[in-house]
Amino acid sequence: MSSLEAVWVQPYDRPGAAVVTGVFDILHVGHVRYLGAVAARGLPLVVGVEDDPRVRAWKGPTRPVNPAAERAEVLAALRFVTGVFIVTGPPEAHGPEDYIDLLAPMRPGALAHTAGDPHAGARAAAAAILGAECWEMEAIPGRSTTRIVNAASQG
Repeated sequence: MSSLEAVWVQPYDRPGAAVVTGVFDILHVGHVRYLGAVAARGLPLVVGVEDDPRVRAWKGPTRPVNPAAERAEVLAALRFVTGVFIVTGPPEAHGPEDYIDLLAPMRPGALAHTAGDPHAGARAAAAAILGAECWEMEAIPGRSTTRIVNAASQG
């Protein structure tokens, strides 16, 4: 059993969805274009939002800017998002096996990530184990929550 759990905000329980997980802290055009491109491939889009303690452990005490429930609510409002869940569990549970256990009950058709993702290899391996396609999507240059937060703190 995985130490990660999915807490559904906008439930979706059919097999074959494209699944994306991430922080999605300050929603920006890079997020919207990325998620829209995943949805445009034709599968229902299900988004997993990392919970606050996990984000804080990875990105520092000032993050996330917005709480997980609000980040999930904003994502659920996007017309091309079919389902949204919050990923909860200890911050150290972030390996491929943790996500395989988390996502297996969802029976995804595809796992998507951005080009340059440092975990791309693990995501591809997880997709293969889950019997899902692995989609690498182009990142939107110069668009990131970290960049926005850093610019705001300097301005």
